[in-house]
Amino acid sequence: MNILIAYATTEGQTRKICRFCADLLIEAEHSVEVLQVSGRARDLDPARYDASILAASVHIGRFQKDMVKFATQHGAALSAHPSLFLSVSLASAGEDAEDWAELERIVATFCDKTGYRPGQVEQVAGAFRFTGYDFFRAWAMRYIAAVKGETVDPHGDTEYTDWDGLRRVVTAWAGAAGR
Repeated sequence: MNILIAYATTEGQTRKICRFCADLLIEAEHSVEVLQVSGRARDLDPARYDASILAASVHIGRFQKDMVKFATQHGAALSAHPSLFLSVSLASAGEDAEDWAELERIVATFCDKTGYRPGQVEQVAGAFRFTGYDFFRAWAMRYIAAVKGETVDPHGDTEYTDWDGLRRVVTAWAGAAGR
């Protein structure tokens, strides 16, 4: 299959997740194009792809504006073939029912707003990237961690992504998409 992986990232974990997915799919002998959504993505022809993965991270209750624009422009066409949406957030690393309900609401709002209808949605745990935060973001992220009872290193990065789980999801999705 010819697969598009399009993503938006703020601190880089979503990019890392997408590169991991691309490596898996290439290893399975698929053709993969990885694209960070931005102005250059406007000229994309979705008909070139057999399937797609879109990925974006949740920040302050919504996805990046670039992904909203991209999904609004190309979502209907990408929804016409097998599509997987990866919603990346720190909240999905936990088991709080209210957080999970909020994540579902955020995805539903995104889909309603953009017209994108992925065949499958997966919540993927992100990371604390203290090495890339400015003072104010670091303070806010330490506060969030403390509220959730997490101990983090404010001078290092803490990754919560379940790589084995993501491998299973992407492998199963690609197998079903190729049928």
